[in-house]
Amino acid sequence: MLGRDCCDDDGNKKGFLERIFHLSDAGTDAKTEILAGITTFITMAYIIFVNPNILKFAGMNSQGAIGDAAASFNAINDPVVASVFAATAISAAIGTFIMALYANVPFAQAPGMGLNAFFTYSVCINLGYTWQEALAAVFISGVLFIIITVTSLREKIVDALPKNLKLAISGGIGLFIALIGLKNGSIVVDNPATLVGFGSFTDKHALLTLIGIIITSILMARRVKGSILIGIIATTIIGIPMGITNISGVKILSMPPSLAPTFMKADFRGLLGVGGAGLVGAISSVIMVVISFSLVDMFDTIGTLVGTAQKANMLDENGRMKNMNKALLADAVATSCGALLGTSTVTTYVESTAGISEGGKTGLTSFTVGVLFLLSLFFGGVVGIVPSEATAPALVIVGVLMMGAVKDIDFNDFTEALPAFFTIAIMPFSYSIANGIAAGIIFYPIVKIVTGKGKEVHPIIYVLAVLFILRFTMFPH
Repeated sequence: MLGRDCCDDDGNKKGFLERIFHLSDAGTDAKTEILAGITTFITMAYIIFVNPNILKFAGMNSQGAIGDAAASFNAINDPVVASVFAATAISAAIGTFIMALYANVPFAQAPGMGLNAFFTYSVCINLGYTWQEALAAVFISGVLFIIITVTSLREKIVDALPKNLKLAISGGIGLFIALIGLKNGSIVVDNPATLVGFGSFTDKHALLTLIGIIITSILMARRVKGSILIGIIATTIIGIPMGITNISGVKILSMPPSLAPTFMKADFRGLLGVGGAGLVGAISSVIMVVISFSLVDMFDTIGTLVGTAQKANMLDENGRMKNMNKALLADAVATSCGALLGTSTVTTYVESTAGISEGGKTGLTSFTVGVLFLLSLFFGGVVGIVPSEATAPALVIVGVLMMGAVKDIDFNDFTEALPAFFTIAIMPFSYSIANGIAAGIIFYPIVKIVTGKGKEVHPIIYVLAVLFILRFTMFPH
């Protein structure tokens, strides 16, 4: 029963929303918030297409195929890929509902771009973990993030990592994601003589990817809302007469796929190498993987929250965001839930700025996004026909957006420029986000010490640098 203080002349419905989301205190109304939520969803709905298309290469398919061998699987012909689609939508809804009802802020969550690439290409393909073991690492990183959020350790780690390295991590992930998109779209190909080469545009796959990039780029340049999603849909349609998009068996509406193939499949014993040889080496690798997941998620989330909160005028006089700790905790809980459902790290989306720009100020905006993610479960048949050539342009465009952080790096100070450069360069060159983070953290204290600036380096950075050095020298595989 609603209390009298939550009712007004407009009736109980507005009173209920007022009581939950405090709309009048934020200077907004239900219509504005719901429209803002729809706008945010449109701009980030591409993740329900892209995430299954990335994670399937980690072996998340019924055949356990890794890398390019998994290219033919999709949410229509493979129950595991379909389960990843369901896990993507449900984890996004759970995380966003927590953000709405607990933190009451207009931020939406979903499995993160970059983090899904790290899961697939670094952890599963390069390091050789199974996807079940990788899910265990994601869960542990979520629990770690919960612990450091409810204690003061979070602030200490954030303060310890130099600003320029934070910016470089974002830029490096952008470059890495763009490389993955170009590779998936056959624009960048393997070349034994030069390591990588340029694809041929007589190849219909490369041609469709290029068409998708052009379409999405034009939409982005003209500031069309939902540019990435529209680009994916348009490219998928163009792929039909080209013989790339397979529409056989497609259903516009269908029942949500089963979560059984990925639900609660995290393999903690396998992750730690229990019962096998080289336990110390296994634990070292696990620490590196978990730290990398945690660092990328932490700084991506904090950067997104602070940056978008500034735009929404949600910062107090000290420059701190209202309910920041609650928002971070929502993010951490969503990551652990996502791992149990069967997807990579869930994080806060910078696309939330689209809804905020439309006037979204409270959790009703994010609650709307969560509802729409749940409704998307009934469109799995459509998601399944989207080819990698249609999602590849989305990766390239997201890479462009993430590279924007590089402009704020201080390249005039060589002791800052070198670690930042290695962070950015090593990610795509070694096909590993973790290696890029490690390289930056290792080189930062080295160049500071030899220039007499060792006191500028936080002790936590020294500890992390030693851990990464041990990882690469004693346990290189």
